[in-house]
Order: sequence, then structure tokens, then C-alpha cells
Amino acid sequence: MDELTPTADDNLRTATARLNFLTFDPVEVRDVRPPILASWVRSQHWKLPPDKIELPYVADPDLEVPLARSAGPVLRKLHENLDGQPISVILTDRSGLVLQRLTADTGLARHLDRVYLAPGFSYSEEFAGTNGIGTALEGGGPMHVFGHEHYAEDLEDLACAGVPIKNPLNGKTIGAIDLTCWRKDAGSLLMALAKTTAENIRAALLKDSSPRELTLLETYLQHSRRLGDLVIAVDEDLLLMNAKARQSLDTDDQRAVLAYASEMLVGGATEAILTELPSGSWARITCRPVGGRPGAGIIQVSPQSTALALRSPESGHRPPPRPVLPGLVGRSAPWLGSSREADNACRAGEWVVLTGERGVGKVALARAAHRQNRTGLFHVVDAARPGDGFAAELEAELSDDSVQTLVVQHVEALDPAEVDALAEALYDVLERRPAEPPWVVLTLTGDEPQHLGELLTLFPLTVEVPPLRHHVEDVRELVPYFLDQLSHGELTCGPDTMQQLLRSAWPGNTAELCQVLQQVVVRRRRAGVIVPADLPGRTQAVSRRSLSQLEALERDAIIRSLIANDGHKGRAAKSLGMSRATIYRKIHDYGIQPP
Repeated sequence: MDELTPTADDNLRTATARLNFLTFDPVEVRDVRPPILASWVRSQHWKLPPDKIELPYVADPDLEVPLARSAGPVLRKLHENLDGQPISVILTDRSGLVLQRLTADTGLARHLDRVYLAPGFSYSEEFAGTNGIGTALEGGGPMHVFGHEHYAEDLEDLACAGVPIKNPLNGKTIGAIDLTCWRKDAGSLLMALAKTTAENIRAALLKDSSPRELTLLETYLQHSRRLGDLVIAVDEDLLLMNAKARQSLDTDDQRAVLAYASEMLVGGATEAILTELPSGSWARITCRPVGGRPGAGIIQVSPQSTALALRSPESGHRPPPRPVLPGLVGRSAPWLGSSREADNACRAGEWVVLTGERGVGKVALARAAHRQNRTGLFHVVDAARPGDGFAAELEAELSDDSVQTLVVQHVEALDPAEVDALAEALYDVLERRPAEPPWVVLTLTGDEPQHLGELLTLFPLTVEVPPLRHHVEDVRELVPYFLDQLSHGELTCGPDTMQQLLRSAWPGNTAELCQVLQQVVVRRRRAGVIVPADLPGRTQAVSRRSLSQLEALERDAIIRSLIANDGHKGRAAKSLGMSRATIYRKIHDYGIQPP
């Protein structure tokens, strides 16, 4: 079924395949297209109801965005050319939120209203299941969805052809165009018309681009053609990168180059710097401002050999490739950025709020910055500690002039009266030690409570410490660091085990990683090489939801059985007394990564 003109037999096979899928019966691959089956799996993973549609709603979608302004004339002309045909023209943003809908047929319009395919509703696959808009955006390419291929049965009388719309300057998806009609009226030209419309909107966006953006694009193209180097163009909301840069720089190196270039462009620096990137390679970075806007310009990256880099006098002018903070592990760009900000704040004596999820290393970051820049005592006061001793402990710490750094941990746990007391105590210490006040750090988990408002006026800077999943590549360095502490260098991590740890979600962040390794040392292995079977069950699954105790036990049993049966799902299911279909469903539901 490659065209939007399926036969009656195609419809029957698809309807049967959908029913089998929803009842966990076997689905014949030949009866449903692979992209549709993959979308059904995602829809089921999101626990969407197949018998009804429930969508989030935005009362007033922003129609002043460049996409809506540029697409307006294109859509109106297409609507006029369709001349009353029962086809609806729909424009969405990149999240699937419907911005505009033009429908000449009143019967079709009423039906689309009933299924909420209307401005303000999101047809993202995460909310609406398999459909032309959401599935095209999810897959990043044109997608038609016909009749029973829709996950929600309310959509089975429709046929949709969706095409993502790309920004002509940077190639990123910024929305989608969708043509929807009755299933009985669908034809093979529907997709061709949707593709043409998407291309017309892309051309209109290019025509409507600002002179500043066009100037940057022209300069970028000139440099890309003329130079053999890696070329990147940046502006406030624009990033262009030539193929050589994408292929030569991994994600961490790209982040590092952009961070260095941002500092250079904003500061007006024109001299090239020579720096070591997180991957260990060296590069010369040169920036050329374009358009007269701070931060906008062309970045030229020239790879350098290590020997040349070390001999070059330019290396003395480069910013440090990583912060020299004692006791910290990790070289990823997000972690290095937070470390630099904390280091700079401590050096300047600027009080700071470190915010982030539990276990990300906020106190460790403050301790490392203290060790780098100060010689006095480092103390921590826990605002979440049970009992009424917080105020007394805080007063004692602030009255001790030998304390040069004070961390108030879990400040979100303070009630309004305790917040006022903390603010008053901090004002007092500023009056008592105006020449050399202690460096004070607050750690905050989650959003800032409203009752912290006056207290936060004393802290001009907030630094967000990233969760481990945002710099999971640092697991490669954290694991040997923790194992050296836990086993005194007698235990190492095998490559398969490291890959499993890199795939884990780590909701408890770095603290959870340390806890897992400690559990391995205490319960399984104290010397030699850690293998995947040594890891607890939760590290061998990636689940989108929290599990009950019973579900966690079932997940761990499935993982143990898969390991014992060398990953063979049929034998594992038999040993557990469940069907093959059930174990496949549970593996998917629990996010188990089979060995």
C-alpha cells in the first residue's frame, strides 16, 4: 500500500492488523506498513486510549510567528484553488499544535471539530497517536496515514498527508502542512500536493527572512565554498553548520566550540584561540562578527595536531579547556559550563544559587570551587534535616569567622518564617564582615518557591547543574572514579557493562550511579571486571514511568531470565511461565534493554 488509493482488501487487512495489535495478538508484517506499526507501538507506549481522543488545548495560538505569517498567503491560494473540494488544509507548529485550518466542505469541517483537528489543539503523536501530522513530525519526513492506520478509531474515516516544513536557513523542522480528506475521497495526488505546499511555504519563509539573516546566510555560504575548514554561522535564533563540521565535531566538541565562540563574539575578540576540545583533539577557533549584532557571526574551526598545538605560542592565550576544580570528574560541555560559573562566582565572592535535580552534585560543585579558591573552612547546613535545630546551627556557622564557605542545602524545605530568619542572618553577617564575608551558596531542588523571593535578592546568580542524562558521556569517567574509591582500584568495568550504564536513564543522577556501583561492590563483586549480570535490574531498563514494587520485581525477574537464556525471549518466557507475546509486551513496557 504505497499510494493513498488502497483497495478494499488493504482496508480489511489493516483493520484486522490494528485489532490484533490492540489485543496483543500476532500482527502479520505484510498487513501493515512498517512506519505505521512503529507509530502504533509508540502510541501504545504512551498509553493512549484507542477508542477516544483527548488533546491538550491552547486558547490563543500565536499566529504572529514567522511560519504563520509566511504560510498565510500560500494556504489561502491553495484553498481557493481547491474550490470547494472536501479537503482541509492544516498548518501546525513544530510540536503539532494546529495554527490554522481552512476547510470549504461543511460536513468535513464539522467532523474535524468533533475530533478536535482544529486551531489550538495539539496533534502531536504523543497525544493523538498515529496521524498524518504527528507521525510526519516524529519521523521527520512526509507521511500519509489512511483510515484504519490511525491509532484512534475516531479518525478512521479520514485520510491525511503530512509533510514537515523546514527552516530554509538552518534546515530545522519548524512546523508541518497537512491535507486531510474523507477516506473515500483520498487519492495518490494528495501527498504530491502536500509536498508542493510545504516547498512553497519554505520559499516564502526565505523570501520573508530579514536582511540580517540573509546577510549571515550569504557570508556563511561564501566561507563554506572558499574554505576547507569547518564553518559554523550563529545568530540569536540561527545555527548553520557545514557538513565537514557536523562530521568532524561530536556533540560535546560542538558545544565547546559554540561556548568559546559566544564569548569571543560578545566580547568583540578577533584574535584566534587555540584550545583542546572535550574529545581531546585540538583546534584553532576564529570568529568574524556579521550584521553588527552581539553574538552573531561566522566561526571557522581548524583542526590542529597535538604536537603543533603544544608548540604554538597561541596556546598561551586560549581559555582553559576544562575547569581545574579539584575533586570533580567529567569533561562534557554542560558540566564544564556549570563548573566554570561556580568557579567564577566563588573567585569573585558572588553568592550563588545552585539549582538542579537531586543527586546532580550541587554540594560537590560548591566544595570543589571552595577548594580551588579559598583556604578556610567549608561547612554545610541542611535545611531539610528533621528537628528544630536549623536556626541555631545556622547562627553558629555564621558567627564562626573561620568558615569561608557556607552551603545551605535543600533551601526549598524552609517555611516562610525560616526563610525570613535566614535572610536576616545573612544581612547581619554582611554588616559584621563587610570586608571579607563568607561565600554563601544555596542549593535548590526543583522550581524556586515564591516565598524565597526576598532571600534570593541576596543571590545575584543562579547556576543550573545539569542532570546526568544531559551529560551521560561523563559516566565513562565517573565509573572508574567511583570504583577506585569503593574497591581501592581492584575492580574495573567491562565494555558491555559500560554501554549498559551509558544507556540507563539515571533519574537519581550521579548519586544513583554511585549507589549502584556500591551495591555491586557490596553484593556481587569486589575485584576483577564487572559484567552486565552484576548490575541491579533497574540499570538494565529504561522506563518512562515509575514502577510499583510488584512491577519492579517482575521487571527484574524478566531481566534475570533473559540473561540466563542468552537474550532468547522465547526460552526466557517459557522459564517464567508466560507467553512469547506477553514477554515482548513487558520488555517494551518496562523499557528493558535485552542482552
